[in-house]
Amino acid sequence: MTTALRVPEELSARVPAEQRGKGLDRDAVRLLVSRGTEVSHHGFSELPGLLRAGDLLIVNTSPTLAAAVDGRIGHARVVVHFSTRGDDGRWAVEVRDPDGRGTTRARAGGPAGTEVRLPGGVRLVLEEPLTGRSPRLWWGRVSEPGGRVPEADVPSPEADVLGLLGRHGRPIRYSYTERDQPLSAYQTVFALPAADGAGSAEMPSAARPFTARLVAALVSRGVQFAPVTLHTGVASAEAHEPPYPERFTVPETSARLINAARAGDGRVVAVGTTAVRAVESATGADGVVRAAEGWTDLVVTPERGVRVVDGLLTGLHEPEASHLLMLEAVAGRAAIDRGYDAALRGRYLWHEFGDVHLILPEEAPHTEHCSSNCR
Repeated sequence: MTTALRVPEELSARVPAEQRGKGLDRDAVRLLVSRGTEVSHHGFSELPGLLRAGDLLIVNTSPTLAAAVDGRIGHARVVVHFSTRGDDGRWAVEVRDPDGRGTTRARAGGPAGTEVRLPGGVRLVLEEPLTGRSPRLWWGRVSEPGGRVPEADVPSPEADVLGLLGRHGRPIRYSYTERDQPLSAYQTVFALPAADGAGSAEMPSAARPFTARLVAALVSRGVQFAPVTLHTGVASAEAHEPPYPERFTVPETSARLINAARAGDGRVVAVGTTAVRAVESATGADGVVRAAEGWTDLVVTPERGVRVVDGLLTGLHEPEASHLLMLEAVAGRAAIDRGYDAALRGRYLWHEFGDVHLILPEEAPHTEHCSSNCR
């Protein structure tokens, strides 16, 4: 990424698109399109005309959780961001300080044994750092009122974290946003409730501009959809750390759709970096996608490359963000540098309520006039 790139504060999207003017919907955002180093500017509602019959969009169905809960450590007020549920019932959490403006600032993690008092008499005890790389995220265990840790298969109503979030949580909000938003503002049109109540600590935001009307237009165009699930954890707003292990599922039906698109003349376009991580985690060295589920610690870099994804629809990321390595793996550094320079000059908006970037393969000469068997 160009080292001179700096994102002015005024280019942060502070409210959702539909709140910026009368009659606007979620798709009232701008769409920057990169084909190699060629850049063009569009509205998101033009997406059906930029794709073609046989193309396939991989979408993340993970719903967004109300993952931020107020608490206290001693007399100090804190905010707990619940990130990821472990297989042993513990949760990876980030404890942050309120900043007096409705958002939070970073706080040193730990130490082990720190107790956080949460609403309803619930206690959260920090046990150990998630990894040795950073003290930001800790494994913590909740206990019900009275301090008893519930049995794993019989959680008490108040000690169940998902129940706690449902009663007392709110969406995670960062300092560049203007005000609190309802949880519905953080759900995408593709979000489906998980059987176990799981979800993402932060919205899979690349899919936010989609509306039911736009999805119908894409289907009419002959574009297919392959749902996958990846429950995203809490991002590092300050340090831009690499992603941590996350739960994912690629269903058999979606694997078949993706393989069929690749065998034909369709392009496989992931909607968001989470969709890339999920599908690439289910792709073998032979380039075949197979049904898979579990945890993925895959970090997609230019050195690793991508095996199945031809294109990517994504938000605009800060210059330090680790997500940019994934973008470079899809399109190459020159294309990403060119696209981001154009986004800055064009005054595109950043972050989860902002504009989006469609990265497509370079078009071969006369591609638009090819018969169905050319690629």
